Amino acid sequence: MGGGEEDQQKLKNTAAAAYDYENDPRWADYWSNILIPPHMASRSDVVDHFKRKFYQRYIDPGLVVEPMTTSSSSQPAKPSAAQPSSSSSSTPSNNQPRQRNSGQASRTSGTSTTPTSNPTSLRWDRKTIQFSVNAWVFVVAVLSIFPLTPANLSNRAYRLSFLGTACSSLYSLYSVYGKPRAWNLQAVQVWLQSVIVTKDFISFLYCLTFVTSHLYLKFSLIPVICRSLDHVGKFLRRNFSRSSLYRVISCLYLLTTYRKYLEEACVWVESNVTTLNILSSQAEIGLGFLLVVSLLSWQRNIIQTFMYWQILKLMYHAPATAGYHQSVWAKIGGLVNPVVQHYVPFLNTPISTIQRWWFR
Repeated sequence: MGGGEEDQQKLKNTAAAAYDYENDPRWADYWSNILIPPHMASRSDVVDHFKRKFYQRYIDPGLVVEPMTTSSSSQPAKPSAAQPSSSSSSTPSNNQPRQRNSGQASRTSGTSTTPTSNPTSLRWDRKTIQFSVNAWVFVVAVLSIFPLTPANLSNRAYRLSFLGTACSSLYSLYSVYGKPRAWNLQAVQVWLQSVIVTKDFISFLYCLTFVTSHLYLKFSLIPVICRSLDHVGKFLRRNFSRSSLYRVISCLYLLTTYRKYLEEACVWVESNVTTLNILSSQAEIGLGFLLVVSLLSWQRNIIQTFMYWQILKLMYHAPATAGYHQSVWAKIGGLVNPVVQHYVPFLNTPISTIQRWWFR
């Protein structure tokens, strides 16, 4: 495969990974018609494989989907390692290499069962780390907007909320896309082209804009809270029962508390993801106009305002956020355009200039 075709397939795989499958009704029908064992359906690599096959079938037929590796077939060999040891102990006439192999097998089986003897041991996988960071971000963000919080503590929590979300976004990008193949301009440019339209990269830019600003706009925490709620709710509903945190809570007898206070809230969050995304889009667009108004005050920051409107433009065109932002902008246009046409028609020329820049 040539270098150009290889890069093209890499971009196609990146687009397939960034596609919003949860909001595509065809994906639910496609996944429900796939007959695989339950233990296979819970594996993320299996789900990702069928997501790429769905993307190849309905979105981009040019995507090349590699055959799924059956790595699970090698795992059941661990329990059978005890069989040679038992057979070798019952037949002492075996040769010396056989006895050494049986000893290795017994040691291997013994070491393989050691980690499972401690049910409270924490194995921090990627999803557990993301859940922990986003749960911490949610608590800190709520503390920042709470009216009774002291100003000094509120401002510190405000910055920590953006910093935590930025770290979570970078970790998610690293987990999915890795790092550039080399630290030169061309490799970094190829890597940026693959991640620039993803929701995590846009979230990182959004947080970077406000964590470095001297303005404390508590309104800007709405997208951060919505994002953390989405991640926490999905983890608790889909992955919590298989995580190490679940075993810890089981040992501490806190499952009743979880089911009583958190389960219904997680169900509500998972069923209202679209509402949270629309709320985030409205808050992000409202912040753009709020920054424009702030240019009239002594706290104005022209560079921050310009950078933020570039991010809003990216949100309007990026596939992960385009649907929500275009819907909000369409409503704004339906309200503003008649007023401009009727009362201030001289604004048509500057508005047309801004629209040409926006759609470019």
